[in-house]
Amino acid sequence: MNSFYVFSGKKIKRYLIVLAAAVFAIGIIYLESGNVSVFSEDTPSAVYSVPTEKKVIALTFDISWGDKRTEPILKVLKENKIEKATFFLSSPWSKTHPEIVTSIKEAGYEIGSHGHRHENYSSLTEEEIRKEISTAHSILTDLTGKEPNLLRLPNGDFDKRVLQVASSLNYQVVQWDTDSQDWKNPGVQSIVDRVVSKAHPGDIVLLHASDSSKQTHEALPVIIDKLRNQGYEFVTVSELLNHSSTKGSEVRDQASAQ
Repeated sequence: MNSFYVFSGKKIKRYLIVLAAAVFAIGIIYLESGNVSVFSEDTPSAVYSVPTEKKVIALTFDISWGDKRTEPILKVLKENKIEKATFFLSSPWSKTHPEIVTSIKEAGYEIGSHGHRHENYSSLTEEEIRKEISTAHSILTDLTGKEPNLLRLPNGDFDKRVLQVASSLNYQVVQWDTDSQDWKNPGVQSIVDRVVSKAHPGDIVLLHASDSSKQTHEALPVIIDKLRNQGYEFVTVSELLNHSSTKGSEVRDQASAQ
């Protein structure tokens, strides 16, 4: 009889230890939930690329300052008969360069928002995030006559709060899978090699048309030629999104990336 009670006591102790460990693990997961990548159809997501076997690719250009680089890039796109590309425009820049915005619009290129102030939105309150996105939305709508619904955040920085606010304002946050790093001005060949080697079907390529990127317009014709020779078709981000549902895309915020 005594041995029975000893055995039962050991089993109960073991169960209590397992239960305590489980409760501890659940607590850790709860506390760290803001830093965990989430896969959910109900959670707003940032799009990095689109899963497809078709050789379609989206060239995207961010602009936040300067007036010397956009026109040469538009010229290269026209000369190479690229009719589809997406430009993400900062609203303060757009307001001071309406003629360049008009040139992008008249060329038929897609225009998305690059936000208002160029700072990390994950450091802002939800009210401030909403104000930044809404202010940019109003300015770009007035200048282009069309409401943008694609958003590339300044510095590519966001967290789940930013995604949720953007979604509530009917925006899809768009990141990139191939970073040209053209803003570093590493050399034309370096930019070309980086883009061409990393490009894949459904890819979103990050390029810049701000004055800080001095070699983009020189690398662009070579990039276009090489990708065309590989059978790629150039599309806008919106067209790319139509190739596949974005539901279940990975939510990668700044914390989870680190």
